[in-house]
Amino acid sequence: MTTPAAPDLFLYQTLKPSMGSALGRVHRLWRNAINQAVGDLGMTEARWAVMMHLDKVGEGCTQQALATELAIEMPSLTRTLNQLQQQKLIERRSHATDRRVHCLWFTAQGRQRVQTLEEHIAKVREEIYHGLSHQQLDAFASVLLSMEGNVRTLLDKHTEEGA
Repeated sequence: MTTPAAPDLFLYQTLKPSMGSALGRVHRLWRNAINQAVGDLGMTEARWAVMMHLDKVGEGCTQQALATELAIEMPSLTRTLNQLQQQKLIERRSHATDRRVHCLWFTAQGRQRVQTLEEHIAKVREEIYHGLSHQQLDAFASVLLSMEGNVRTLLDKHTEEGA
């Protein structure tokens, strides 16, 4: 008589071929939930994502550093930054030593908007995490960070091989 596989191993074996798809699906659903939550603020996904990442990276960062953090191309970021600047939420300032480089700063209105966004997003996050233990969330975060590192290493390896 054989013993059944452990439940967690069975789940992994079931999801293994489509784990990337499952991650993508959760990501899309999560973004949709945030879009609903911040809809009354008139913020598109691109705009709130840029604002939240600028807050994470820190004011004064370069446009290139923010594009790298967001893993997007500069033209896409530039378009969104232009929109945020028109809304008077951010401003660009020339770098202290290289005038070709622009650094990003929040306006007073932009700082207030980030705070409001974070409040809305925190509520969504709380609902998404409902029913999950701190241990489950810690384990999940650890796995995600490891996977991200592995993917970055893989991409760097392919970039070096192609160069």
